[in-house]
Amino acid sequence: MGKSDRKENILVVDDAPDTLEVVQRNLSGKGYRVFTASDVPSALKLLDTMPVDLVITDLKMPRISGLDLIKHVRENMKDTEVIVITGYPSIEGAVEAVKTGAEEYLTKPFTDSELFIAVQDALDKLHLKRTAGGRMKLPAAPYDIIGDSKPMRKIFDAIEKAASTSATVLITGESGTGKELVARAVHYNSSRAAAPFVPVNCGGIPENLLESELFGHVKGAFTGAVDSRAGFFQTADGGTIFLDEISNTGLSMQAKLLRVLEDKEVCMVGSSRPRKVNVRILAATNKDLMNLVGKGLFREDLFYRLNVIRIGLPPLRDRGDDILLLMRYFTEKFAGELGKPAPKFSDDALRTLKNSYWPGNVRELENLIYNLLIMNDEPVLDMPDLPSGMRFSALRDTGLYRTLEEVETEYIRNVLAGVDGNKTKAAEILGIDRKTLREKMKKIPDAS
Repeated sequence: MGKSDRKENILVVDDAPDTLEVVQRNLSGKGYRVFTASDVPSALKLLDTMPVDLVITDLKMPRISGLDLIKHVRENMKDTEVIVITGYPSIEGAVEAVKTGAEEYLTKPFTDSELFIAVQDALDKLHLKRTAGGRMKLPAAPYDIIGDSKPMRKIFDAIEKAASTSATVLITGESGTGKELVARAVHYNSSRAAAPFVPVNCGGIPENLLESELFGHVKGAFTGAVDSRAGFFQTADGGTIFLDEISNTGLSMQAKLLRVLEDKEVCMVGSSRPRKVNVRILAATNKDLMNLVGKGLFREDLFYRLNVIRIGLPPLRDRGDDILLLMRYFTEKFAGELGKPAPKFSDDALRTLKNSYWPGNVRELENLIYNLLIMNDEPVLDMPDLPSGMRFSALRDTGLYRTLEEVETEYIRNVLAGVDGNKTKAAEILGIDRKTLREKMKKIPDAS
Protein backbone atom coordinates (compact mmCIF):
# COMPACT_ATOMS: atom_id res chain seq x y z
CA MET A 1 0.00 0.00 0.00
CA GLY A 2 1.54 3.26 -1.07
CA LYS A 3 1.75 6.47 0.81
CA SER A 4 -1.54 8.38 0.90
CA ASP A 5 -1.76 11.50 -1.26
CA ARG A 6 -4.44 12.89 1.02
CA LYS A 7 -3.72 14.57 4.35
CA GLU A 8 -6.63 13.40 6.51
CA ASN A 9 -6.66 14.12 10.23
CA ILE A 10 -6.79 10.93 12.33
CA LEU A 11 -7.34 10.93 16.11
CA VAL A 12 -6.19 7.81 18.00
CA VAL A 13 -7.67 7.34 21.49
CA ASP A 14 -6.26 4.63 23.80
CA ASP A 15 -5.12 4.43 27.42
CA ALA A 16 -2.21 2.18 26.40
CA PRO A 17 0.85 4.34 25.53
CA ASP A 18 2.45 1.54 23.48
CA THR A 19 -0.61 1.26 21.24
CA LEU A 20 -0.76 5.02 20.73
CA GLU A 21 2.92 5.15 19.80
CA VAL A 22 2.76 2.24 17.31
CA VAL A 23 -0.45 3.38 15.57
CA GLN A 24 0.76 6.98 15.35
CA ARG A 25 4.12 5.95 13.87
CA ASN A 26 2.59 3.59 11.30
CA LEU A 27 -0.12 5.96 10.09
CA SER A 28 2.18 8.98 10.03
CA GLY A 29 4.47 6.93 7.81
CA LYS A 30 1.57 6.66 5.34
CA GLY A 31 1.21 10.42 5.13
CA TYR A 32 -1.72 10.97 7.51
CA ARG A 33 -1.81 13.68 10.20
CA VAL A 34 -2.12 11.70 13.43
CA PHE A 35 -3.15 13.07 16.84
CA THR A 36 -3.39 11.05 20.05
CA ALA A 37 -5.37 11.14 23.29
CA SER A 38 -5.06 8.81 26.29
CA ASP A 39 -8.67 9.20 27.41
CA VAL A 40 -12.07 10.35 26.14
CA PRO A 41 -12.10 13.81 27.80
CA SER A 42 -8.80 14.68 26.09
CA ALA A 43 -10.19 13.37 22.81
CA LEU A 44 -13.30 15.53 23.12
CA LYS A 45 -11.16 18.66 23.61
CA LEU A 46 -9.24 17.86 20.41
CA LEU A 47 -12.49 17.22 18.52
CA ASP A 48 -13.76 20.64 19.61
CA THR A 49 -10.68 22.45 18.32
CA MET A 50 -10.03 20.89 14.89
CA PRO A 51 -11.70 18.88 12.13
CA VAL A 52 -11.08 15.15 12.36
CA ASP A 53 -11.77 12.75 9.50
CA LEU A 54 -11.33 9.49 11.41
CA VAL A 55 -11.38 8.52 15.10
CA ILE A 56 -9.67 5.25 16.09
CA THR A 57 -10.67 4.44 19.66
CA ASP A 58 -10.23 1.73 22.25
CA LEU A 59 -13.46 0.49 23.87
CA LYS A 60 -12.48 -0.03 27.51
CA MET A 61 -11.01 3.14 29.06
CA PRO A 62 -11.27 4.71 32.53
CA ARG A 63 -14.14 7.08 33.42
CA ILE A 64 -15.72 7.42 29.95
CA SER A 65 -15.82 4.42 27.58
CA GLY A 66 -15.07 4.24 23.90
CA LEU A 67 -18.76 3.49 23.21
CA ASP A 68 -19.67 6.88 24.66
CA LEU A 69 -17.07 8.52 22.41
CA ILE A 70 -18.53 6.74 19.36
CA LYS A 71 -22.03 7.94 20.28
CA HIS A 72 -20.74 11.51 20.77
CA VAL A 73 -19.08 11.48 17.35
CA ARG A 74 -22.15 10.03 15.63
CA GLU A 75 -24.57 12.53 17.17
CA ASN A 76 -22.40 15.62 16.86
CA MET A 77 -20.22 15.15 13.78
CA LYS A 78 -21.61 14.28 10.37
CA ASP A 79 -18.25 14.18 8.68
CA THR A 80 -16.17 11.82 10.83
CA GLU A 81 -15.75 8.04 10.62
CA VAL A 82 -14.93 5.72 13.56
CA ILE A 83 -12.86 2.55 13.93
CA VAL A 84 -12.87 0.57 17.20
CA ILE A 85 -9.82 -1.30 18.53
CA THR A 86 -9.92 -3.44 21.65
CA GLY A 87 -7.97 -6.05 23.55
CA TYR A 88 -11.18 -7.54 24.99
CA PRO A 89 -12.94 -9.03 21.95
CA SER A 90 -16.51 -10.27 22.21
CA ILE A 91 -19.41 -10.68 19.83
CA GLU A 92 -21.56 -8.45 22.01
CA GLY A 93 -18.92 -5.73 22.06
CA ALA A 94 -18.52 -5.82 18.29
CA VAL A 95 -22.26 -5.68 17.67
CA GLU A 96 -22.75 -2.84 20.13
CA ALA A 97 -19.86 -0.84 18.68
CA VAL A 98 -21.15 -1.22 15.12
CA LYS A 99 -24.72 -0.40 16.17
CA THR A 100 -23.46 2.71 17.95
CA GLY A 101 -21.75 3.86 14.76
CA ALA A 102 -18.30 2.31 14.37
CA GLU A 103 -17.23 1.64 10.77
CA GLU A 104 -14.75 -1.16 11.62
CA TYR A 105 -13.80 -3.37 14.58
CA LEU A 106 -10.16 -4.45 15.08
CA THR A 107 -8.97 -6.83 17.79
CA LYS A 108 -5.55 -6.41 19.42
CA PRO A 109 -3.04 -7.50 18.38
CA PHE A 110 -3.70 -6.53 14.76
CA THR A 111 -1.19 -6.43 11.92
CA ASP A 112 -0.02 -3.27 10.17
CA SER A 113 -1.81 -4.47 7.04
CA GLU A 114 -5.12 -4.94 8.90
CA LEU A 115 -4.81 -1.42 10.31
CA PHE A 116 -3.99 0.18 6.95
CA ILE A 117 -6.85 -1.61 5.19
CA ALA A 118 -9.37 -0.64 7.88
CA VAL A 119 -8.25 3.00 7.79
CA GLN A 120 -8.34 3.16 4.00
CA ASP A 121 -11.78 1.55 3.86
CA ALA A 122 -13.18 4.00 6.41
CA LEU A 123 -11.69 7.03 4.62
CA ASP A 124 -12.87 5.74 1.23
CA LYS A 125 -16.41 5.55 2.63
CA LEU A 126 -16.07 9.11 3.97
CA HIS A 127 -14.78 10.35 0.61
CA LEU A 128 -17.66 8.58 -1.12
CA LYS A 129 -20.22 10.38 1.05
CA ARG A 130 -18.53 13.74 0.57
CA THR A 131 -18.34 13.35 -3.20
CA ALA A 132 -21.88 12.13 -3.79
CA GLY A 133 -23.66 13.65 -0.81
CA GLY A 134 -23.20 17.33 -1.50
CA ARG A 135 -20.30 18.38 0.72
CA MET A 136 -17.93 18.55 -2.23
CA LYS A 137 -18.74 21.13 -4.83
CA LEU A 138 -18.87 20.03 -8.42
CA PRO A 139 -15.55 21.04 -9.98
CA ALA A 140 -15.42 23.92 -12.40
CA ALA A 141 -16.23 22.72 -15.92
CA PRO A 142 -14.55 25.19 -18.29
CA TYR A 143 -15.39 22.96 -21.25
CA ASP A 144 -18.86 21.96 -19.98
CA ILE A 145 -17.43 18.53 -19.19
CA ILE A 146 -17.89 17.18 -15.66
CA GLY A 147 -14.79 15.47 -14.33
CA ASP A 148 -11.94 15.93 -11.89
CA SER A 149 -10.05 12.64 -12.18
CA LYS A 150 -6.44 12.43 -13.33
CA PRO A 151 -7.40 10.97 -16.75
CA MET A 152 -9.86 13.82 -17.36
CA ARG A 153 -7.40 16.50 -16.28
CA LYS A 154 -5.13 15.14 -19.02
CA ILE A 155 -8.02 15.46 -21.47
CA PHE A 156 -8.57 19.10 -20.46
CA ASP A 157 -4.88 19.81 -21.06
CA ALA A 158 -5.14 18.18 -24.48
CA ILE A 159 -8.22 20.25 -25.34
CA GLU A 160 -6.37 23.43 -24.43
CA LYS A 161 -3.41 22.51 -26.62
CA ALA A 162 -5.61 21.41 -29.52
CA ALA A 163 -7.68 24.60 -29.32
CA SER A 164 -4.57 26.74 -29.66
CA THR A 165 -3.72 25.26 -33.07
CA SER A 166 -5.47 24.65 -36.38
CA ALA A 167 -4.24 21.05 -36.64
CA THR A 168 -6.54 18.13 -37.40
CA VAL A 169 -7.64 16.21 -34.30
CA LEU A 170 -8.59 12.54 -33.97
CA ILE A 171 -10.74 11.82 -30.91
CA THR A 172 -10.94 8.18 -29.84
CA GLY A 173 -12.89 6.36 -27.16
CA GLU A 174 -15.71 3.95 -26.50
CA SER A 175 -19.30 4.82 -27.33
CA GLY A 176 -20.80 7.19 -24.77
CA THR A 177 -17.53 8.68 -23.50
CA GLY A 178 -18.27 12.19 -24.79
CA LYS A 179 -16.29 12.53 -28.01
CA GLU A 180 -18.59 15.21 -29.44
CA LEU A 181 -18.34 17.22 -26.19
CA VAL A 182 -14.55 17.23 -26.60
CA ALA A 183 -14.85 18.27 -30.26
CA ARG A 184 -17.13 21.15 -29.31
CA ALA A 185 -14.72 22.19 -26.55
CA VAL A 186 -11.83 22.31 -29.02
CA HIS A 187 -13.87 24.39 -31.48
CA TYR A 188 -15.42 26.85 -29.03
CA ASN A 189 -12.09 27.56 -27.36
CA SER A 190 -10.26 28.11 -30.65
CA SER A 191 -9.91 31.12 -32.92
CA ARG A 192 -12.81 29.69 -34.98
CA ALA A 193 -15.31 29.88 -32.11
CA ALA A 194 -17.46 32.55 -33.80
CA ALA A 195 -17.83 30.42 -36.96
CA PRO A 196 -20.05 27.32 -37.34
CA PHE A 197 -19.45 23.97 -35.67
CA VAL A 198 -21.04 21.30 -37.87
CA PRO A 199 -21.31 17.74 -36.48
CA VAL A 200 -21.81 14.91 -38.98
CA ASN A 201 -22.61 11.33 -37.97
CA CYS A 202 -20.91 9.41 -40.77
CA GLY A 203 -22.42 6.17 -39.52
CA GLY A 204 -25.95 7.54 -39.70
CA ILE A 205 -25.87 8.53 -43.40
CA PRO A 206 -26.07 5.86 -46.12
CA GLU A 207 -22.83 5.59 -48.09
CA ASN A 208 -24.53 6.53 -51.39
CA LEU A 209 -25.79 9.80 -49.86
CA LEU A 210 -22.75 10.75 -47.79
CA GLU A 211 -20.84 12.47 -50.61
CA SER A 212 -23.81 14.71 -51.44
CA GLU A 213 -24.37 15.51 -47.75
CA LEU A 214 -20.73 16.41 -47.17
CA PHE A 215 -19.89 18.25 -50.40
CA GLY A 216 -23.31 19.30 -51.73
CA HIS A 217 -24.71 18.77 -55.22
CA VAL A 218 -25.70 20.81 -58.26
CA LYS A 219 -29.13 20.82 -59.84
CA GLY A 220 -29.69 17.70 -61.95
CA ALA A 221 -26.73 15.81 -60.49
CA PHE A 222 -28.98 12.82 -59.78
CA THR A 223 -32.65 11.92 -59.74
CA GLY A 224 -34.40 14.16 -57.24
CA ALA A 225 -31.72 16.90 -57.29
CA VAL A 226 -34.19 19.63 -58.33
CA ASP A 227 -32.01 22.39 -56.86
CA SER A 228 -28.37 22.95 -56.08
CA ARG A 229 -27.58 22.50 -52.40
CA ALA A 230 -24.48 23.21 -50.34
CA GLY A 231 -22.99 20.42 -48.26
CA PHE A 232 -21.77 20.30 -44.67
CA PHE A 233 -18.27 21.45 -45.66
CA GLN A 234 -19.63 24.65 -47.24
CA THR A 235 -21.88 25.19 -44.20
CA ALA A 236 -18.83 24.90 -41.93
CA ASP A 237 -16.70 27.31 -43.99
CA GLY A 238 -14.53 29.36 -41.64
CA GLY A 239 -15.33 27.00 -38.77
CA THR A 240 -15.07 23.32 -37.86
CA ILE A 241 -16.60 20.13 -39.18
CA PHE A 242 -16.79 17.16 -36.82
CA LEU A 243 -16.80 13.79 -38.60
CA ASP A 244 -18.11 11.33 -36.02
CA GLU A 245 -17.77 7.57 -36.62
CA ILE A 246 -15.22 8.25 -39.37
CA SER A 247 -14.45 4.51 -39.48
CA ASN A 248 -17.85 3.89 -41.09
CA THR A 249 -16.88 5.67 -44.33
CA GLY A 250 -15.98 3.57 -47.37
CA LEU A 251 -12.63 3.67 -49.15
CA SER A 252 -14.01 5.82 -51.97
CA MET A 253 -15.23 8.48 -49.54
CA GLN A 254 -11.97 8.26 -47.60
CA ALA A 255 -10.10 9.18 -50.80
CA LYS A 256 -12.31 12.25 -51.26
CA LEU A 257 -11.80 13.31 -47.63
CA LEU A 258 -8.04 12.96 -48.07
CA ARG A 259 -8.21 15.28 -51.06
CA VAL A 260 -10.12 17.85 -49.01
CA LEU A 261 -7.45 17.70 -46.31
CA GLU A 262 -4.62 18.07 -48.84
CA ASP A 263 -6.11 20.65 -51.23
CA LYS A 264 -8.63 22.49 -49.01
CA GLU A 265 -11.16 22.07 -51.81
CA VAL A 266 -14.47 20.27 -52.27
CA CYS A 267 -16.23 19.30 -55.46
CA MET A 268 -20.01 19.23 -55.43
CA VAL A 269 -21.68 16.13 -56.84
CA GLY A 270 -22.40 16.79 -60.51
CA SER A 271 -19.83 19.57 -60.81
CA SER A 272 -16.28 19.48 -62.14
CA ARG A 273 -15.29 22.79 -60.60
CA PRO A 274 -13.71 22.52 -57.13
CA ARG A 275 -14.45 25.14 -54.50
CA LYS A 276 -12.05 26.35 -51.83
CA VAL A 277 -13.15 25.81 -48.21
CA ASN A 278 -11.55 26.99 -45.00
CA VAL A 279 -12.61 24.25 -42.63
CA ARG A 280 -10.87 22.59 -39.71
CA ILE A 281 -11.56 18.84 -39.52
CA LEU A 282 -12.08 17.03 -36.23
CA ALA A 283 -12.79 13.30 -36.49
CA ALA A 284 -13.86 10.68 -33.97
CA THR A 285 -14.01 6.90 -33.80
CA ASN A 286 -14.69 4.16 -31.28
CA LYS A 287 -12.67 1.66 -33.33
CA ASP A 288 -8.96 0.96 -33.71
CA LEU A 289 -8.20 2.67 -37.04
CA MET A 290 -4.73 1.15 -37.30
CA ASN A 291 -6.32 -2.28 -37.03
CA LEU A 292 -8.68 -1.31 -39.87
CA VAL A 293 -5.68 -0.04 -41.85
CA GLY A 294 -4.06 -3.46 -41.45
CA LYS A 295 -7.23 -5.12 -42.78
CA GLY A 296 -7.38 -2.78 -45.77
CA LEU A 297 -10.59 -1.14 -44.54
CA PHE A 298 -9.15 2.32 -43.81
CA ARG A 299 -6.61 4.33 -45.79
CA GLU A 300 -3.27 4.62 -44.05
CA ASP A 301 -2.56 8.04 -45.59
CA LEU A 302 -5.91 9.39 -44.34
CA PHE A 303 -5.25 7.98 -40.87
CA TYR A 304 -1.98 9.89 -40.57
CA ARG A 305 -3.58 13.10 -41.87
CA LEU A 306 -6.32 12.82 -39.25
CA ASN A 307 -4.04 11.69 -36.42
CA VAL A 308 -2.01 14.91 -36.09
CA ILE A 309 -3.33 15.43 -32.55
CA ARG A 310 -4.82 12.43 -30.76
CA ILE A 311 -7.20 12.79 -27.80
CA GLY A 312 -8.06 9.41 -26.32
CA LEU A 313 -11.04 9.49 -23.95
CA PRO A 314 -11.00 7.09 -20.98
CA PRO A 315 -13.97 4.79 -20.34
CA LEU A 316 -16.16 5.81 -17.40
CA ARG A 317 -15.05 2.77 -15.36
CA ASP A 318 -11.50 4.18 -15.30
CA ARG A 319 -12.53 7.63 -14.04
CA GLY A 320 -12.93 6.86 -10.32
CA ASP A 321 -14.92 9.45 -8.38
CA ASP A 322 -15.98 11.15 -11.63
CA ILE A 323 -18.77 8.55 -11.66
CA LEU A 324 -20.14 10.05 -8.45
CA LEU A 325 -19.70 13.63 -9.65
CA LEU A 326 -21.59 12.82 -12.84
CA MET A 327 -24.23 11.01 -10.84
CA ARG A 328 -24.75 14.09 -8.67
CA TYR A 329 -24.87 16.34 -11.71
CA PHE A 330 -27.48 14.21 -13.52
CA THR A 331 -29.51 13.73 -10.32
CA GLU A 332 -29.76 17.47 -9.71
CA LYS A 333 -30.38 18.20 -13.39
CA PHE A 334 -33.21 15.70 -13.85
CA ALA A 335 -34.75 16.41 -10.45
CA GLY A 336 -35.02 20.05 -11.51
CA GLU A 337 -36.52 19.11 -14.87
CA LEU A 338 -39.05 16.79 -13.22
CA GLY A 339 -39.90 19.29 -10.48
CA LYS A 340 -39.10 16.94 -7.60
CA PRO A 341 -36.51 16.88 -4.77
CA ALA A 342 -33.18 15.29 -5.63
CA PRO A 343 -32.97 11.92 -3.82
CA LYS A 344 -30.00 10.66 -1.85
CA PHE A 345 -28.30 7.33 -2.52
CA SER A 346 -27.44 4.74 0.12
CA ASP A 347 -23.79 3.86 0.72
CA ASP A 348 -24.31 0.43 -0.86
CA ALA A 349 -25.93 1.96 -3.95
CA LEU A 350 -23.11 4.51 -4.28
CA ARG A 351 -20.49 1.82 -4.00
CA THR A 352 -22.24 -0.31 -6.60
CA LEU A 353 -22.60 2.58 -9.03
CA LYS A 354 -18.94 3.51 -8.64
CA ASN A 355 -17.73 -0.06 -9.18
CA SER A 356 -20.00 -0.96 -12.13
CA TYR A 357 -18.48 -1.67 -15.53
CA TRP A 358 -20.61 0.86 -17.50
CA PRO A 359 -20.33 -0.54 -21.05
CA GLY A 360 -22.36 2.45 -22.29
CA ASN A 361 -20.18 4.89 -20.33
CA VAL A 362 -21.51 8.38 -19.47
CA ARG A 363 -24.56 7.94 -21.71
CA GLU A 364 -25.52 4.79 -19.79
CA LEU A 365 -25.12 6.54 -16.42
CA GLU A 366 -27.20 9.49 -17.60
CA ASN A 367 -30.00 7.21 -18.82
CA LEU A 368 -29.94 5.21 -15.59
CA ILE A 369 -30.24 8.28 -13.34
CA TYR A 370 -33.07 9.68 -15.48
CA ASN A 371 -34.92 6.37 -15.24
CA LEU A 372 -34.40 6.14 -11.47
CA LEU A 373 -35.80 9.63 -10.90
CA ILE A 374 -38.84 8.98 -13.08
CA MET A 375 -39.68 5.62 -11.49
CA ASN A 376 -38.94 6.41 -7.83
CA ASP A 377 -40.26 9.00 -5.38
CA GLU A 378 -38.38 7.82 -2.28
CA PRO A 379 -36.00 10.29 -0.62
CA VAL A 380 -33.26 7.63 -0.49
CA LEU A 381 -32.51 5.20 -3.33
CA ASP A 382 -31.04 1.86 -2.29
CA MET A 383 -29.87 -1.38 -3.90
CA PRO A 384 -33.37 -2.71 -4.73
CA ASP A 385 -33.96 0.43 -6.83
CA LEU A 386 -30.98 -0.31 -9.12
CA PRO A 387 -31.30 -2.46 -12.27
CA SER A 388 -31.27 -6.21 -11.62
CA GLY A 389 -27.94 -6.59 -13.43
CA MET A 390 -26.28 -4.43 -10.76
CA ARG A 391 -27.73 -6.35 -7.81
CA PHE A 392 -26.56 -9.55 -6.15
CA SER A 393 -28.40 -12.77 -7.07
CA ALA A 394 -27.68 -15.94 -5.12
CA LEU A 395 -27.80 -18.00 -8.32
CA ARG A 396 -26.53 -15.54 -10.91
CA ASP A 397 -23.59 -14.10 -8.97
CA THR A 398 -22.17 -17.50 -8.00
CA GLY A 399 -21.97 -18.31 -11.70
CA LEU A 400 -23.89 -21.58 -11.15
CA TYR A 401 -27.02 -22.94 -12.79
CA ARG A 402 -26.87 -20.55 -15.74
CA THR A 403 -26.58 -21.53 -19.37
CA LEU A 404 -24.33 -19.69 -21.79
CA GLU A 405 -27.46 -18.42 -23.55
CA GLU A 406 -28.78 -16.92 -20.27
CA VAL A 407 -25.49 -15.13 -19.61
CA GLU A 408 -25.38 -13.80 -23.17
CA THR A 409 -29.03 -12.69 -23.03
CA GLU A 410 -28.49 -10.73 -19.82
CA TYR A 411 -25.36 -9.04 -21.17
CA ILE A 412 -27.10 -8.03 -24.41
CA ARG A 413 -29.99 -6.58 -22.38
CA ASN A 414 -27.58 -4.59 -20.20
CA VAL A 415 -25.68 -3.22 -23.19
CA LEU A 416 -28.90 -2.21 -24.97
CA ALA A 417 -30.11 -0.48 -21.82
CA GLY A 418 -26.77 1.31 -21.50
CA VAL A 419 -27.01 2.81 -24.99
CA ASP A 420 -30.73 3.61 -24.75
CA GLY A 421 -31.68 0.92 -27.27
CA ASN A 422 -29.34 2.13 -30.03
CA LYS A 423 -28.66 -1.09 -31.96
CA THR A 424 -25.71 0.31 -33.91
CA LYS A 425 -23.86 1.34 -30.75
CA ALA A 426 -24.84 -1.89 -28.97
CA ALA A 427 -23.45 -3.96 -31.86
CA GLU A 428 -20.18 -2.01 -31.71
CA ILE A 429 -19.81 -2.64 -27.96
CA LEU A 430 -20.67 -6.33 -28.38
CA GLY A 431 -18.23 -6.71 -31.27
CA ILE A 432 -20.84 -8.05 -33.69
CA ASP A 433 -22.67 -6.61 -36.70
CA ARG A 434 -26.23 -5.29 -36.60
CA LYS A 435 -27.59 -8.33 -38.47
CA THR A 436 -26.16 -10.72 -35.88
CA LEU A 437 -27.54 -8.55 -33.07
CA ARG A 438 -31.00 -8.54 -34.65
CA GLU A 439 -30.95 -12.35 -34.88
CA LYS A 440 -29.96 -12.66 -31.21
CA MET A 441 -32.62 -10.13 -30.15
CA LYS A 442 -35.34 -12.24 -31.79
CA LYS A 443 -34.68 -14.85 -29.10
CA ILE A 444 -34.92 -12.32 -26.26
CA PRO A 445 -38.46 -11.51 -25.06
CA ASP A 446 -39.35 -7.80 -25.32
CA ALA A 447 -35.88 -6.94 -26.71
CA SER A 448 -36.86 -6.25 -30.30
